Amino acid sequence: MGVEILSTGGSAAAMRDAGIAVTDVAEVTGYPEMMDGRVKTLHPAVHGGLLALRNNSEHMAAMQAHGIGEIDLLIVNLYPFEATVAKGADYDTCIENIDIGGPAMIRAAAKNHDFVNVVVDVADYDPLLNELSKNQGQTGLAFRQRLAQTAYARTAAYDAAVSTWMAGAIGQETPRRRAFSGELAQTLRYGENPHQTAAFYTDGSNRPGVATARQWQGKELSYNNINDTDAAFELVSEFRPEDSPACAIIKHANPCGVARGASAKEAYQKAFDCDRTSAFGGIVALNTRLDAETAAVISEIFTEVVIAPGADDEAKAIFAAKKNLRLLTTEGLADPTEGGLAFRQVSGGFLVQDRDNGSRSSNELKVVTKRAPTPEQMADLLFAWKVAKHVKSNAIVY
Repeated sequence: MGVEILSTGGSAAAMRDAGIAVTDVAEVTGYPEMMDGRVKTLHPAVHGGLLALRNNSEHMAAMQAHGIGEIDLLIVNLYPFEATVAKGADYDTCIENIDIGGPAMIRAAAKNHDFVNVVVDVADYDPLLNELSKNQGQTGLAFRQRLAQTAYARTAAYDAAVSTWMAGAIGQETPRRRAFSGELAQTLRYGENPHQTAAFYTDGSNRPGVATARQWQGKELSYNNINDTDAAFELVSEFRPEDSPACAIIKHANPCGVARGASAKEAYQKAFDCDRTSAFGGIVALNTRLDAETAAVISEIFTEVVIAPGADDEAKAIFAAKKNLRLLTTEGLADPTEGGLAFRQVSGGFLVQDRDNGSRSSNELKVVTKRAPTPEQMADLLFAWKVAKHVKSNAIVY
């Protein structure tokens, strides 16, 4: 398409190796990359080319006077800060992976979207090529506006990741400002009620659960499905599979049956027997792999979603006949002791608290009555303690 490419460092080298003509930004700015690559693109020759209004005679005269060329398309992949933090890198390594020049260029190009295209997501590469192809190398304003919105969302998410990490790194539990972001995972048919629009966003964490699960069959999850499935899997993850199989059945985000058993099938049957009426159309969560025997029993009544760490091929085959049943696997359980934050929106703001990751063992409990509980009663008490944690209102576990 006759596009002249400007680039820096490793990106320029990679393009040359691929036989693509490229001009180093250093040739345009007249300054080499310096300070271990910290300063490369922070220069009027770059930002003037991105920010100049093409229909402003003073801007164009300034560009001509200073030898600044127009930049019509900016493509940036930011330093992998989030991935660096996720790998557990030390403080200095995380700091060095904070991109400076990239966000500055992105914001400049997005501000000048009347004339400049800015691409920050690989998912937009093909749409960009299609737009250029059908418009003789040009793009429409609406297309550039969408790119600009995506760009600002990316820099906002990037800054949110940096500020959140830094607050934790320096031990600031309640920073003056708190930012967070999410990436669209699914546009939902509607929200809790049919008149409400809704969407599902993920936060980039790898905690096993509904956000990271693989769906094997069934139609898309609804707003209520996602809410209930999360509640079910978080609850059943309280019970470690090495102790015994466990099952939780959820309806309207509250447990209507939770049980352990010698097998997944037995755990499900016990949970189902807690409240057979409410279990109809509910969400089933297991802390062990779903086997064929358990799948056969579950399929006897209408169930919205089944979520488990894994599923045998025979179990999947049994569920295949139930077209409306969704099967999700997570390849692991959520860690009930993991730290993190929980948010709750209120009018005019939101509440933040530590995730409820507290647990109790029999050694931590003090008996204050004359008669001590039997080992069986103590086991029942600890079981009830774990379940009550996930009941949304006053809890009676029996």
